[in-house]
Amino acid sequence: MNFELDDELLTLQETARRFADEEIIPVAAQFDVSGEFPTEILRKAWELGLSHTFIPEEHGGVGLSILGSCVAVEEVSRGCSGMTTSMISQDLGLTPILIGGSEDQKREWLAPCADEFKIFAFCLSEPNAGSDVAGLQLHAERDGDDYVLNGTKAWITNGGVADIYTVFATLDRSTRHSGICAFVVSRDTPGLTPGKKEDKMGQRASDTCVIHFDNVRVPASQRLGAEGEGFKLAMATLDRTRPLIGALATGIARRALEESLAYSADRKAFGQPIGDFQAVQFMLADMAKDIEAGRLLTYQCAWLLDQGRAASKQSSMAKCFATDSAMRATTDAVQIFGGNGYTREYPVEKLMRDAKLMQIYEGTNQIQRVVIARELRRG
Repeated sequence: MNFELDDELLTLQETARRFADEEIIPVAAQFDVSGEFPTEILRKAWELGLSHTFIPEEHGGVGLSILGSCVAVEEVSRGCSGMTTSMISQDLGLTPILIGGSEDQKREWLAPCADEFKIFAFCLSEPNAGSDVAGLQLHAERDGDDYVLNGTKAWITNGGVADIYTVFATLDRSTRHSGICAFVVSRDTPGLTPGKKEDKMGQRASDTCVIHFDNVRVPASQRLGAEGEGFKLAMATLDRTRPLIGALATGIARRALEESLAYSADRKAFGQPIGDFQAVQFMLADMAKDIEAGRLLTYQCAWLLDQGRAASKQSSMAKCFATDSAMRATTDAVQIFGGNGYTREYPVEKLMRDAKLMQIYEGTNQIQRVVIARELRRG
């Protein structure tokens, strides 16, 4: 085993860290209050190769490994997890094309993104189908050489600003997972309409909204894979992207620890820094050990996927452990800051609000435990 990053990854890590420190942290609180989508910051991330990282070199992309993407995501998420969520949703949205697309489809949809900044959205969740993916209701009806889509998607990251949508719909709602198909749909397709933007508790710089499909006509040439392969494609996509969620959560927890260490060294009570008290030291120690463990689980999962090996169990472990750890770390950070931590003058309350969503999206942590248990029983 070798736990050291090579020179290329160390350079990437430093680039991402500098980007977070110089471009994101100074404006993170402003975007949190306004809820404005940080288009220009995301464009700069794309120019630096920190976004759309999965597009292969043969299609003009940077072709980062999953491990490399995790290294970058952890650094950027220290700045703002909402902005980082919108960044990694680019890879979430394009991964179904990468996995299930033909070479012609990859050239059509991925290659242009190396020359021009485009935003992707992954349309899987629905108002009544979140964790129960097989219960989705968006209907796809074959009509000659086209499919006609009708229904609604919900909780779609980048949904209101995306140029390209990867959409999952069912040919027959009664067949559950066996009827699901995946499609690539352009924003300018008639009948596709972004709806209500969610007013979220945290990750407010990330655009999240409902998408309406009203007789949206999609050519069969834009279907990814065969009919009925959409569920398998969605699950394979989430296996590949969940390590990025683990890295994102690790970055949030790291920022919470960094802020807590600085504050506990400066804030005094009973004539000494509060960091001298064992009660505070125990919270700092728990943050540190959980950050290390979450990072190692994330890196292990990323490495397995980069080797072409199955990693459903490790993917769920990394996502579940790292996001639960981030929630604990940010809650403890607010506690260490005391009354100050509960105000917007200090960054830890934002970290706490941002961390909560990590336990919910890309499969709730309860669902991750179901996946882990299922994999254990399979042996």
